[in-house]
Amino acid sequence: MDPLLLLSFLSASILLVLMPGPDIIYVLTESITKGAKTGRTIAFGLVSGILIHTTLAATGVSLLIYRSNAVFKGVKYAGAAYLFYLAYLSLKEQPIQIDATNISKNENSDPNYIFIKLYRKGFLMNVLNPKVSVFFIAFLPQFVSPEGFPPIIQMMIMGVIFIIQAFLIFSLVAALSGRISRFLQNEKYWIYSKWIKAVVLFLIGLSLVLY
Repeated sequence: MDPLLLLSFLSASILLVLMPGPDIIYVLTESITKGAKTGRTIAFGLVSGILIHTTLAATGVSLLIYRSNAVFKGVKYAGAAYLFYLAYLSLKEQPIQIDATNISKNENSDPNYIFIKLYRKGFLMNVLNPKVSVFFIAFLPQFVSPEGFPPIIQMMIMGVIFIIQAFLIFSLVAALSGRISRFLQNEKYWIYSKWIKAVVLFLIGLSLVLY
């Protein structure tokens, strides 16, 4: 694998995970009200679901590569168009109001905490979201090197890297939920974050078209 491509992938992944989205906001709100342990467990379920999407994307895209280069290019262009669309939607995002008045002071303040129940909830939230599959089909091929490991192996490696960094970030969000929730009340944060997210998505889509 190309180290530069891998570094670019990691950088883009971290930026995208850090930007406000349904998953990170859900982890944040659950951590605020029920404790960091609950947030981490849900986060573990969420990132586990990514493995399913990565496998589907890797096997499907790899099959297209072997069958038809023209079809693969068509998928890449469609993926680029989807990333441009996500960039456009990012610019229209409105700040999410987070109630920080009931911040949990305990590692786990949920008396009904059950690991498997919370894990399953996060896992199903991710796996049953078709938008995640579409995103990975559009996102992963951009960083596949024409040399080295087969594309399916490269995309699986990237999927594991994405899972690890996402879980670390989600865990940090869970641990710092109180401080982060107050930080999110700052209007400037939302302005900067949506523009950064839009630029990252646009640049990835553009590189798909030009590569």
